[in-house]
Order: sequence, then structure tokens, then C-alpha cells
Amino acid sequence: MTANIFFGSEEISRENLESRINPYSNEIVSKYPLCTKEDTIRALEIANSASKDTKASTLSQRINWLKDVVKKLTKNKEDIAQTLCDEVGKPITYARIEVDRCIETLKLSNIAMVSSHGETINTDAMESGKKTTAYWFREPVGVVACITPFNFPLNLVAHKVAPALVSGNAVVLKPTPEAPLTAYKFIKLFIESEYAIKDAISLVYGDVEVGSTLVESMIPRVLSFTGSVPVGNIITKSAGIKKVALELGGNAATFIDKSADLELAAQRCAFGAFVNSGQVCISLQRIYVAEEVYEEFAKLMKIETEKLVVGSPYNDDTFIGPLIDEESLNRAKSWCASAIEEGAVCIAGNKADGMNFHPTVMTEVTDDMKIICEEVFAPIVSLVKIKSYDEAIVKMNNSPYGLQFSIFTNDLKQTQQFIHEADCGGVVINDIPTLRFDIQPYGGTKLSGVGKEGPSFAIEEFTEIKSVVIC
Repeated sequence: MTANIFFGSEEISRENLESRINPYSNEIVSKYPLCTKEDTIRALEIANSASKDTKASTLSQRINWLKDVVKKLTKNKEDIAQTLCDEVGKPITYARIEVDRCIETLKLSNIAMVSSHGETINTDAMESGKKTTAYWFREPVGVVACITPFNFPLNLVAHKVAPALVSGNAVVLKPTPEAPLTAYKFIKLFIESEYAIKDAISLVYGDVEVGSTLVESMIPRVLSFTGSVPVGNIITKSAGIKKVALELGGNAATFIDKSADLELAAQRCAFGAFVNSGQVCISLQRIYVAEEVYEEFAKLMKIETEKLVVGSPYNDDTFIGPLIDEESLNRAKSWCASAIEEGAVCIAGNKADGMNFHPTVMTEVTDDMKIICEEVFAPIVSLVKIKSYDEAIVKMNNSPYGLQFSIFTNDLKQTQQFIHEADCGGVVINDIPTLRFDIQPYGGTKLSGVGKEGPSFAIEEFTEIKSVVIC
């Protein structure tokens, strides 16, 4: 099936198409047109004109718009899940979960917008002031440009598009080239809704040329990007004077204290390290384990890891499907080989079946190994033996990334310390750093980015405060 362009509400087909290959079966599963700089400018100009209507629209219309999309998406849940499975090889069970989360994100965006409000200001609070009617409120920025990744190509689109639209903006979306049909089917639900605002959302496909045009144009007042640090660095240097929200990945870590429930920790760590084949920004990559329980935890981690089913993404019981492309597979192999050469010991995994890389647990890992210093984005986790919590928190923080960290402990004082000492955007107690609820604020520190996602927090990113004084 072909994913067409949307220039606003107008659907456009092209003859010259790129093919998307399923990473598991190596079959063509969708086709899409590569857009040009001129296409992108056209989409931006349409959005700019439409932003006057989106701003003037009633909140009730925008709420009904998202409700209608929820209704249609619920009806088409299995088709969208199969498309996710086809394009990115996401195991079908987890593809269905992503559709469910997308539906919840739309609902949460409506709730967040209804709850969004300003407040009155006492302008006579100081002697230099005087009594007036003064207040502030939020209004849409106008146009929001969204660039989204392959690992959650439906729900991460929803996390940008839904808050942007419900807060009264027009949107231009550039989805990942790995899932063009997923984006097309989703955005088509918005455009075909009876509550749609004409031309409020455009959909363009491409890579550097399209992305740089979106970034450098002065039409979008907000650019929301999820992707790599190198691209995020280019964006910050090229965007000019506009709001930029960046989610750039991480190197998630956890600490297993001697007081922790080790069986629970191993079960959760195996899930957090390997779900979605480790292709998650908050995928657990570093596990620091108190030396008193290191050997026992390593055995439990091996047991839990080897329970995970690796296979066809189309099977309901598959936990781990293919990596997104051959480059990712070769990187995983190379990093494991390098770590073993440097002295690490593999106790599970480190083998591939086609594009499926088996969940891999490395022990005896040291701080200077590449496998622990950089973001792996593959089903590989490293265990590091440490003497104390104090040593663990230093090692956890000694990373250029700061997205989410966690701790497994029954020590209340240690919990309180960790909450304040972890240098990251989010902390989790007695569960994995991979835990994320779509309602929460989500975003990191340092190279992990700037700004927050989560519907109510995204609405803040996609709106401006206007101050009013009536004398």
C-alpha cells in the first residue's frame, strides 16, 4: 500500500516511490514518495494560512476532533497494529499495546487541554503598582513542525500531533522513513474526520532535505524532534529563533541494592533491557549491582533473559523481533565483540538469527568499555559490580545522557538520596527506568535533550503565555 502526501487536507500521489522493506521478512510492505524542499515549503505555507482558522476554532470542536480519531482508531486497531508490525518489525502483541497507548494519548491530550488555564494577577501587590484587571492565558504558537522516530512510530506521533492540534495549532509532520504507512493511516483519520479543521495538518516524507527545511524555516514557531544527539545538535545550531523541544535518547541505568527483591529486579530488568529489541530511549543499558548480591543477581538475570521468546514479530508469543536494519545488527555484534575482547563475559545471548539479535547479558563490564559509555539501542545490557550506593550514583551520573534512572532498594534513606542525587529527567523506585506513563512529564537533562513530552507538558511547549492588563 502507498502512503501519499497530505498538503493540508489535499491528498497527493506521486509516481516515483521509495519502498519500505520489512526487517524480518525482507519483503516490500509499503511505498512512499520522497518529498522535496519545495514540497516542504508548500506544506509549511498551507499550515501557516490554516493556523488562523485553528486559533479561531472552538475548543469543543478540537476536542470532538480527537474523540472522533479515537473512535476510528479503536475500530481500526488491528489494521494499524499489523502495519506497525510490517514496517518496523515490532512484535504484534506490543504493536497492539502501542495502538492502545496512542488512543490513551489522544484522550489525555483532550483532558490536558480542558485543564489548561491562566490566572489573574494582583497588580497592586507592590507600592509602585495600581489596581487593574490583569491576567494571563495561553494561546497557540501558530505552526508546529514535528519530526518523529521509528521505535514508536504511532504513539510518538500522537505525543506531538495531538497536543499541538488540540491547543489550536496547525501541524506539519515528517515521520520516520521506516514507517511511512503507519503515519499516513493515522493522519488520514484526522483529515477525514467530520470535525477536522481544513488544512490544519500536513504530512511530508523525506530525510535531510525535508528535515532541514522544516528546521530552518521561520514559519514553525515550535520544532518538536525525537531522534539522535548528532541530529539534535544540528537542529539547535540551525533552528534560529523558535522554541525547540528535543528528546535525544539516553543511557538508562539502575542500581540493585543488597536489600532489593532480587527476583523481582531480575524479571523487570530483563523486560526493561530487551523490550522492543532494546530500541527504546529509556531501554535499560547499565545495571550496577551491590557486590554482596552480584553473583546471585547475575544468575537470576540469565534465567529471566533466556525465558524471552525470540522469533517472528507476527507470532503472539514473540517478545523480541528484528532490529530495524542491518546497520543496527552489525553495530550490536561489533560492540559485543569489542567488549569481550576488552575482558567482558557474555552469560546470555550474543547471537543472531537473521535480523533477530538475541537478548544479551554482559558481566565483568568496566567503565571504559564502549558498550557501557554510549547508547547501544539494541538488546544488550551490562552488569557492573560496585561496592556501595555512593559508588553507584557517581557511575550512573557519569554519563553525557540523563533521561531516566532507577533503583531497586528497600532502604528508605537511600531512596530519598537517589531521588535528589540522580542527574536525570526522571527517576523510578523499585522498577526499571524503562517505565513510562504517557500522562507523566517525559524528557531528560544533558545530551538527552530539552523540553518535556506528555500531553499537558507538550501543550505548554506548543503555546505562548499572553499577559493582559485592563486599566
